[in-house]
Amino acid sequence: MVCRLNKSLYGLKQASRCWFAKFSKALLGVGFSQSKADYSLFYRHKGIDAATISIIKNLLHQRFHLKDLGDLKYFLGIEVSRSSKGLYLSQRKYALDILKDSGLIGERPTFFPMEQNLKLNNEDGELLHNPETYRRLVGRLIYLTITRPDIVHTVHILSQFMQSPRTTHKDAAYRLLHYLKGTPCQGILLSSSNNFQLRAYCDSNWASCPMTRRLTTGYFVLLGESPISWKTKKQDTVSRSSAEAEYRAMAMATCELQWLRYLLYDLGLSHTTPSLLYCDNQAALYIAANPVYHERTKHIEIDCHVVREKIQNGSLRTAYIPSKEQLAYGFTKSLGKDQFQRLKNKLGILDLHTPA
Repeated sequence: MVCRLNKSLYGLKQASRCWFAKFSKALLGVGFSQSKADYSLFYRHKGIDAATISIIKNLLHQRFHLKDLGDLKYFLGIEVSRSSKGLYLSQRKYALDILKDSGLIGERPTFFPMEQNLKLNNEDGELLHNPETYRRLVGRLIYLTITRPDIVHTVHILSQFMQSPRTTHKDAAYRLLHYLKGTPCQGILLSSSNNFQLRAYCDSNWASCPMTRRLTTGYFVLLGESPISWKTKKQDTVSRSSAEAEYRAMAMATCELQWLRYLLYDLGLSHTTPSLLYCDNQAALYIAANPVYHERTKHIEIDCHVVREKIQNGSLRTAYIPSKEQLAYGFTKSLGKDQFQRLKNKLGILDLHTPA
């Protein structure tokens, strides 16, 4: 028997797309505009008072059945706390649920997420009999990085062994859980200050992958004093020098900064001053500033030279920063206790609760 549907049903492949199309039409109908930088973001510059918000709620309620839950406190595992300093985002309950499901809620905590200079590979250790458990754990840890930039590099390493996880990978994942045991309440503060300067820190770890010798790049972006974007990524190519590796990291951070400028423009925050990009490699900075420097860059993909383009049009300014002050340093390397704690304090990670 074949059924022809007149409407989309939950669980179908196209259900989410159909729902988004319907909801988008409703928002556009009450005066919202759709962001070109992020199609899932809708904004309306006029009317931020409580009365206008109430009118919009009523209009949407006529189309959909809504339930007003009041001020935002908890959404999709993210806890939101308000204060005079700004919005504090954490995933305390989510982290504790991971510990509970893993049976580590009563274990002793560690002070940093991964053993320093640990190099995981595909050969050491025995294959796990039930790899689904490891995959599910790493998937949950990936979602935890939304408010935890301090574990991004560790989760990045663990996620590379999803296909054939081994006991060494599981031990490293459990080491991260021991770290979360001591820091379940930590999160980030989105400051209420009027400082909207965009600045980014980028770093790379040349030939860091022991299996492919590909580099690892990372960046950390601040809007004023608020951390808003961070990422660790293993690149698809092998770089010939540390300068080239750092230059690729600069290109990745530059693209993120440009996208954030577009996004903030849609929200009514236009940047007339250049964004700041900090790098701890003088040679990479020279490559970015000097478009005729050819011998060591002639093989680099053209899209990496977006750094030069943004410098020339005035939307980006680069600056040197010592490695000790490089906030993205921990996004490409596993650090020891003292170095990790010193870096974490500079990332703006806070703890508003008593650790469990």
